[in-house]
Amino acid sequence: MRIHYLQHVPFEGLAAIEDWAKDRSHTLTATRWYEKGSLPQQQDFDMLIVMGGPMGIYDEADYPWLQDEKKFIRESIDAGKPVLGVCLGSQLLADVLGAKVYPNQHKEIGWFPVRFNKELNDGELVVCHWHGDTFDLPEGAVHLAESAACKNQAYRLGDHVYGLQFHFEMTPAALEGMIAACGHELVKSDWVQSPEELRNGIHYAEATRTVLFRLLDRLEKFA
Repeated sequence: MRIHYLQHVPFEGLAAIEDWAKDRSHTLTATRWYEKGSLPQQQDFDMLIVMGGPMGIYDEADYPWLQDEKKFIRESIDAGKPVLGVCLGSQLLADVLGAKVYPNQHKEIGWFPVRFNKELNDGELVVCHWHGDTFDLPEGAVHLAESAACKNQAYRLGDHVYGLQFHFEMTPAALEGMIAACGHELVKSDWVQSPEELRNGIHYAEATRTVLFRLLDRLEKFA
């Protein structure tokens, strides 16, 4: 399978998603917006993954490529391709699907439990969060997960479009990259952990990786 991914900043790459792709011998190509990347033709890839970043979906004045990215995501959805959005990626998906994206009541950064319906995971799972915005559910979407600080944590539209507000894909290296680049956001509060707490929670990543791989295997069937 040919996977194309959209990356917004150097420190938020595929992480464990890349491990899954390599395990299954899939091909990876990327548009790296911070390098003035270009977009492929729809016929040149089978699955789209939209990663995270510190900017907002409404920051088009500072990041003019957001307009092109949104159009491309919409085209990919309309073409029936499997699409996965992570954090900012889930917000971009929500936006192009007509839902409102806005600041959440609480900034949520750290390892906190999420309550899932049985589709993604049976019961609670502690996952890594790093977001300040959230979204309303797109029309027709299925609500998949929530946390105490954020109602809409994951959703599915149809069989092939998934948005995840949190980071199933987190690895030790990815976490260190985010702490180095965005550590100024770690102002301790009820829903923001310290760098030490974030590092101490990395053991949860083994379980989130398992659920991530299961979701990606499901999406693979629709490519």
